[in-house]
Amino acid sequence: MTRRTLRLAALLGSTGMLGGAFFAQAVASPMKSAPSQDQRHVLLLSVDGLHQTDLEWYIAQHPDSALAQLVLGGTEYTHAKTTTPSDSFPGMVAQVTGGGPGTTGVYYDDTWNAKLLPAGTTHCKGVKPGVEIDFTEDLDKNKASIDAGQGLKNLPGSILQMTGTPQKLLDPSKLPVDPKTCKPVYPHSYLQTNTVFEVAKQAGLHTAWSDKHAAYDILNGPSGTGIDDLFAPEINSDAIGYPAGDDWTKDNKATQQYDNYKVQAVLNEIDGFNHQRTSKVGTPSIFGMNFQAVSTAQKLPTSNGLQGGYVSKNVPGPLLAKSLDFVDAELGRMTAELKKRHLDKSTTIILSAKHGQSPTDPQALTRVDDGPLLDGLNAAWKKAHPAAGTLVAHAVDDDGMLLWLNDRSQAAADFAKNYLLAQSGTGTDVNKAAKPFTHGGLSKVYAGAEAAQYFGVKKGDAAVPDVFGIAQYGVVYTGGTGKVAEHGGAHADDLNVPLVISGAFVPNQVIDNAPVQTKQIAPTILALLGLNPADLMAVHKEGTQVLPVR
Repeated sequence: MTRRTLRLAALLGSTGMLGGAFFAQAVASPMKSAPSQDQRHVLLLSVDGLHQTDLEWYIAQHPDSALAQLVLGGTEYTHAKTTTPSDSFPGMVAQVTGGGPGTTGVYYDDTWNAKLLPAGTTHCKGVKPGVEIDFTEDLDKNKASIDAGQGLKNLPGSILQMTGTPQKLLDPSKLPVDPKTCKPVYPHSYLQTNTVFEVAKQAGLHTAWSDKHAAYDILNGPSGTGIDDLFAPEINSDAIGYPAGDDWTKDNKATQQYDNYKVQAVLNEIDGFNHQRTSKVGTPSIFGMNFQAVSTAQKLPTSNGLQGGYVSKNVPGPLLAKSLDFVDAELGRMTAELKKRHLDKSTTIILSAKHGQSPTDPQALTRVDDGPLLDGLNAAWKKAHPAAGTLVAHAVDDDGMLLWLNDRSQAAADFAKNYLLAQSGTGTDVNKAAKPFTHGGLSKVYAGAEAAQYFGVKKGDAAVPDVFGIAQYGVVYTGGTGKVAEHGGAHADDLNVPLVISGAFVPNQVIDNAPVQTKQIAPTILALLGLNPADLMAVHKEGTQVLPVR
């Protein structure tokens, strides 16, 4: 082993969470003794939608790119998987808690809870429980504004002056209510486990993060104070300077502009400022952001005169290729700034993705309107049970199907499962031509106790979906033709994301082909900072291991 590898082995071994064997494969030069906790930094980047195959394709095309240099300078895990469901919320939560949906209680950004009370409830006695948990832009005081309702002037140019405590921009009247306290439940309070930000804060370290909704307050953890500086410009707000009614995801150029605001926030933090660049606070120990440009380039049929998605299986089209160029350039800006500030020898960069996107084969696309399926299910239930109410309390269908039922019996869940699997109809293909579908577009359905077991919780858990359907490959549930891909399901295209750890304290030029999970990022972050991964509740409960560095 070189000195550099030995230091990482000692660091991880001291936590009792050593994730794999170490061997002296990969360090170009030894480093000086490791810096203290408050001098170490982890920069976490989520390129939403990015697949491992996208990363490999891009590096093959651009061997001198910043992404290529990142991979060469660290360890690449070629068989990493994100959470199921593969939604942004559980995907990001897993990376900072070490736990999956069954442990964290976070299945999607828009779900249902059978025990909490409807938003706006002020007198809780006798109120029937059951409420939509909508942790999207809908919670903003003003979801049409990129500052979520803060009231900044001269937007979007002034957006970096947005508050670092965006939970203040959430409308409490839109939040679910705790029946025990009769008070609103903020996103951070809904999370059932602590986060790496909280563990770092308890150790006296500085933390920051940038993401796409004020509801990413959830990453603060149950304390509500894990992140010192949370920059969360609203991505689904009106995109100023673009066609009326379009948000920042409807035009890929707009998405890149939006992402650039968060990149500038990270650059300010690298320079030791808060994200606004108004106060000198020191470079955070944990900080980072998510990119949206790749995700919108995968989903949009066309944008900026370029074809979106993939031209053939795993081969990015021109819009996606351009978005990958954008991410690469922004990564290059960050790494250059780290080097300029002499932080490259004390900063570890972790690059992954909250989720993938499906399908990566355009010929597999089958768009299915889920509205008639759900309407038909409710009608069939009413016909069979004339005295009953509507069966489906809430549904989330992207390229998977999650249903919460008003009747939570096994018989009701089985009824929904059998009905959906018996449905056939006609959707549309990538060229908007008619394309038949069978079995409701589903390949497998877990109902009632099966769904609870799938997610590792007890049947009757307040948050778990009563029905979880895994879509057939290529199926996207949408009523229109404005998407050529989606995420949220459990296909390989949804789950197989990149995971690269590069820079300080890790060996370089290492390729690890063993299966790993993105939830292992959380304990790895703490280990890299010299903190104890077992301080994470989800790590303790699930036995989540530090990523092996071999």
